[in-house]
Amino acid sequence: MINLATMQSRRGTPAQPPGEQVSLGSCTTYAEAQSVVDYLADQHFEVETTQIIGSDLRMVEQVTGRLTWPRALLSGAASGAWFGVFVGLLLTILSTTTFLRAMVWGLMWGVLFGGIFAAVGYGLTGGRRDFTSRSATVPSRFEVLVAAAHSEHALTVLAGAAR
Repeated sequence: MINLATMQSRRGTPAQPPGEQVSLGSCTTYAEAQSVVDYLADQHFEVETTQIIGSDLRMVEQVTGRLTWPRALLSGAASGAWFGVFVGLLLTILSTTTFLRAMVWGLMWGVLFGGIFAAVGYGLTGGRRDFTSRSATVPSRFEVLVAAAHSEHALTVLAGAAR
């Protein structure tokens, strides 16, 4: 039988450690939770036994601006330009074309096709999404956990900070 937790920790993905965990407290920001662990580290506590767990996840979409035809076309052309430069570099490496010629052709075709694809994509939305945005998954709270075997020591160290 495959142990998923073992597989995740081998790949470098954080996994819930085996054994019981004790909460040292809950924080409203990651910076607060990080400062608790940082304080423990400064006091020479075995911070390898601690975890910061984000809970109550929610998706937050920050609207960054209005999307118009000129902005959509400019964005598509800029994306296409980067792709065109990449193709131009490949052409320079893989063919006998001169660097300047390959870059100009790659940039030109990239801008053209990037603009076309952006126009088609924006046109197909039919005005249902006339804005740009960024999305992130954000926890509402952060809990600092420590292995049960080290919990009393951690609580003692943190009690010293409260004085």
